[in-house]
Amino acid sequence: MSKGFMLVCDGSNGAGKTTVIKGIEAYLTSKGYEVVLTREPGGTEIGEKIREVILNPETPQMTDIAELMLFGAARAQHIEEKIKPALAAGKVVISDRFDAATFSFQHYARGIDLKVIKTINDLALNGFKPDMNLILDLEPELGLQRVQQRGEGLDRLEDEKIDFLKRARDGYLAQANAQPELFTVVDARHSQEQVLQQCLKVVDSLVMRHS
Repeated sequence: MSKGFMLVCDGSNGAGKTTVIKGIEAYLTSKGYEVVLTREPGGTEIGEKIREVILNPETPQMTDIAELMLFGAARAQHIEEKIKPALAAGKVVISDRFDAATFSFQHYARGIDLKVIKTINDLALNGFKPDMNLILDLEPELGLQRVQQRGEGLDRLEDEKIDFLKRARDGYLAQANAQPELFTVVDARHSQEQVLQQCLKVVDSLVMRHS
C-alpha cells in the first residue's frame, strides 16, 4: 500500500483554491488513491462549530488572541480525529488551508507576536506537519473582485481592510522563501487550467516520494 501524504492548498482569497482542490482530487482518484478533502478551520464536527464562530462577520468584538486560540483548538482536533487516521490508512489528505494561514493572518496581518503563535500552533500540531503547502498567489484586490463576482458574502477575515490582506499575502511569500522544501508558490493570475497543471506537477513529485 502506498503511504498517505498531506497536501495543503492555501493562499490568497479568490485565488481558485476550490477549483484546484477538485482538480487534484480527480487526478489522484484516477491514479487509484483514496482522497480525503478537508478544510481549516473545520474538518470535524467540533472544528466546523469553531469555524462558525471564527468566520462569523457578526462577531467583530472577537479579540486577536481568542481568534488564535480557536484556530489552534480546531487544528488540534482536526489532526487527531481526521488527518492522522487517514494518513495511517494510506489515504491522501487535501486541506483547504492549514497552519501556514495562521502565521500569515495572525502574525503578519494581525501582528500577534511570533512566539505566541508558535506556542499555540506547536501545541496543536504536536509534532505533525503536512508534506507540502501549495500557495496560490494573487494580488488581494483581484482576489476580492473574484470573490465578489461569485456573489457570495464576505466572511469576517475576507471583510478586513485591503492592507490586512496584503500583509497576509506577504506572510505566505515569506514562509515560502524560508521553507522551500515545504512550500510551492503558484501564480494564480493565470488561467484555471494553467494553475492546475502547475499544481499537478507538485502532486506528481509527492506521489513519487510516497510510492
